[in-house]
Amino acid sequence: MDTRLTAEQDGIRRTLRELLHERCGPKEVRAAVDGPAGYDPLLWSDLAGRLGLPGLALPEEYGGVGCSVTELALACEETGRFLAPSPLLATAVLAAPLVLALGTGAQRAALLPRIATGSLTATLAVAGPALATALGLTRPNSGYSAGGGRAGGVQARRVREEWRLYGEAGQVLDGHSAGVLLVAAHTGGFARSRTLLFLVAGDAAGVVRVRQTALDATRPCGRVQLRDVPAELLGTEEADVPAALAGTGDAVAAVLAAEAVGAAGRVLERTVEYAGQRVQFGRPIGSFQAVKHRLADVYVGVQTARSAAYYAAWAAGRGERAGGLALAQALEALRCAAAEGVQLHGGIGFTWEHDAHLYFKRAAGDELLFGPVHRLRDRAAEAAGLFTGGEAAV
Repeated sequence: MDTRLTAEQDGIRRTLRELLHERCGPKEVRAAVDGPAGYDPLLWSDLAGRLGLPGLALPEEYGGVGCSVTELALACEETGRFLAPSPLLATAVLAAPLVLALGTGAQRAALLPRIATGSLTATLAVAGPALATALGLTRPNSGYSAGGGRAGGVQARRVREEWRLYGEAGQVLDGHSAGVLLVAAHTGGFARSRTLLFLVAGDAAGVVRVRQTALDATRPCGRVQLRDVPAELLGTEEADVPAALAGTGDAVAAVLAAEAVGAAGRVLERTVEYAGQRVQFGRPIGSFQAVKHRLADVYVGVQTARSAAYYAAWAAGRGERAGGLALAQALEALRCAAAEGVQLHGGIGFTWEHDAHLYFKRAAGDELLFGPVHRLRDRAAEAAGLFTGGEAAV
């Protein structure tokens, strides 16, 4: 693995950082999350139109750039630095790879070019608490079922030649605003029980969507209720949906790890800057040995997590699975960096007006959706066969 960035990769990161520095400051982020969509549509248009982020990892035949997971991870590292609220994660990281992997030729041609241009946003509608399981991040998803009854599952039944969905999924990333929903639904009854994915237009009759209050406001979520909604099966009934979800899950984890590293790096920079300005007992607090040690520990954690995230993104493009462990490392680094940032900022660090709490909430919110850290590591150890003495699990 060559750890040096190519000229193209460096250009993507530099251009995106310049745009976000100009258009996504703290005031802009707070204004965006208060909007109905939870993000700034004009900024999203620039991210999609000027930089082509939604199509970064899509094949050129569908209007994409044809890059790998590495480039997408580098882009998300920059959006993580600024906590930029956008439908990039749900659209380009969760939904688009599943359409590419499972969709028919007609479905790919109809959806992927619009996703690549940013004119269509999409998301994976799985009940929030089950998302990490569905993606195979915290446990094997071979036993995952989208049918949870009234507790938040979705059932699918065939009425003549049409599929119809009924049920609910909560804590769906951008579920309240996405143009198309990839809904995981339970079908086949008890004898032939299985989970399939269905395409549902966001404005279809019978779809009720409400934005939910989230711990991390920069990661907007919605509750999706489906009341006898007509749906289109993604791909065919013979599709191996659990395998596709698990394959997508590793890339999702790698991209999320890079995003968390970007946020951790930024909060560390701001804390170091403040420690050099805040004077106590006649000298900057950053000159005290105890403060130096704490910041040095955070720095080591961030750099270690960055290395793990880059490797996971590189490995994802080669069929290796290292995303879950990298995500655990990155979430832990972000949690530690954010906690130290709050404490070392002293009296202003925990106030609503300061931005430190936004990074802390990002760490906590991501652990709720995609973790927790100890389960990510437990799954990675299980997959590697560390404690069984046998062959690695699939």
